[in-house]
Amino acid sequence: MNDTPIILSGDEISALTGGMMQISAQVRDLHAQGFVRARIKRGRVILERAHFEAVCAGRFAKAIPEIDTPRPRVKQVHATAHEAL
Repeated sequence: MNDTPIILSGDEISALTGGMMQISAQVRDLHAQGFVRARIKRGRVILERAHFEAVCAGRFAKAIPEIDTPRPRVKQVHATAHEAL
């Protein structure tokens, strides 16, 4: 039987986030690293070990949707002599 906890410990989270102490900053950092399932619950960061291992092994890639963002239509305005003053 495996005695490894299914959730990463606070020390492991701290090590992954470079020693950050604020839990919201830890979650933002974990998300930026690709651990998209990291969340806050009952005042602590929750990150399942299976998700952590899958991301580290490259089996869980964060999908980045391609968005075709239309460019804003900007009308060029020419100042009149009166407005330029």
